Amino acid sequence: QVQLVEPGGGLVQAGGSLRLSCAASGRTFSNYAMGWFRQAPGKDREFVAAINWSARSTYYADSVKGRFAISRDNAKNTVYLQMNSLKPDDTAVYYCNVIASVFDARPLDSWGQGTQVTVSS
Repeated sequence: QVQLVEPGGGLVQAGGSLRLSCAASGRTFSNYAMGWFRQAPGKDREFVAAINWSARSTYYADSVKGRFAISRDNAKNTVYLQMNSLKPDDTAVYYCNVIASVFDARPLDSWGQGTQVTVSS
């Protein structure tokens, strides 16, 4: 079960930055690829970013490429999402999950509560 702890979400103005963190428990974290997803009001949950077990491979949705950066610390069982140059369209609830691979972002665990990110214009 993936648990999202220390939510780094909140309210930020357009152009600002936020860093989200997600601590995983119940699995051997370093064995798995991890992904970030988001769900905006009235929309389906969508993929945002992925990172493989060693952090050597990452993959991003086109909408966040060049602005967001995913990273991980296997010693802390934690994955991060650094979000820069935020836009109002980035407003959503953000979730992390274990995924099949960097190129196959099928979530493998049930979802946590997520963390709200709101970007004001």
